[in-house]
Amino acid sequence: MEEKRRTVLVVDDTETNIDIMLELLGDRYDILVALDGESALEIVQEDKVDLILLDIMMPDMDGYKVCSILKKDIRTKDIPIIFITAKTDEDSIEKAYEIGGIDYVTKPFKPRELLARVKTQLKLNELINHLEFIASYDQMTGIYNRRKFFLLAIEELSHSKENLYAIMIDIDKFKKVNDTYGHSNGDKVIKIITKTISDKLSDKAIFGRVGGEEFALICKNDSKENILKMIDNSREDIANLEILSDDAHVIKFTISIGISKIKDNDCIDSALKEADMALYKAKMSGRNRVVFI
Repeated sequence: MEEKRRTVLVVDDTETNIDIMLELLGDRYDILVALDGESALEIVQEDKVDLILLDIMMPDMDGYKVCSILKKDIRTKDIPIIFITAKTDEDSIEKAYEIGGIDYVTKPFKPRELLARVKTQLKLNELINHLEFIASYDQMTGIYNRRKFFLLAIEELSHSKENLYAIMIDIDKFKKVNDTYGHSNGDKVIKIITKTISDKLSDKAIFGRVGGEEFALICKNDSKENILKMIDNSREDIANLEILSDDAHVIKFTISIGISKIKDNDCIDSALKEADMALYKAKMSGRNRVVFI
């Protein structure tokens, strides 16, 4: 399988330097080019960039300022930045690292050294991303694990709580599924349920597996009616699903859901407690339903 080409953004106001780096890196990586800091900031908002080669001395906005802006933005803070500059004094080098640069190459740069540093930083970034994925996502379903869900939910609630909802979801009689068909088939049920729910959610929704067959969701919606409709559609879709067990038996399954609107004084624990009370009511009133309180 062919390895996916990584994208490197070269930011330098000298076209000769850009030409040299294009010749060095163009065969190995997809190269984007910016002649000034403002253009660089626009590019990273529009394109996925894996690494930035950033000149320090540029007119209007120097590399330090560009790096500082990138590191303050949650969307770009993790992009590795290698400074490339003629400045070799210790204060400049120290500042480059302090402001968020991950490496520093002086001009005139040695081609093999530049290639090696780019390759090393991309490899390190790939490893970091992989470790972050393992630490943040449930390996079976691909949605957030309990730890990451609560971290993101707490952050979300620290901002505006307007039109924000807490939702608890539980698979009905899941123990019976496992006992009757085995855990491997139970895993299939969990996977198809989480995928069905995920497919209806916006990218900004926070959806996590917080227990064996229990899931939590924090999301925005403009009205109670709309959030109920969206969630109940997922419930209906799941109730209409069926899968074949390993020994060709048909497995049917349902979910129960509790929803509460998050109030201004709610923390994540109180918000989920309200949703869990609604979930309990859904279970007690017959399962395979949505209750809003």
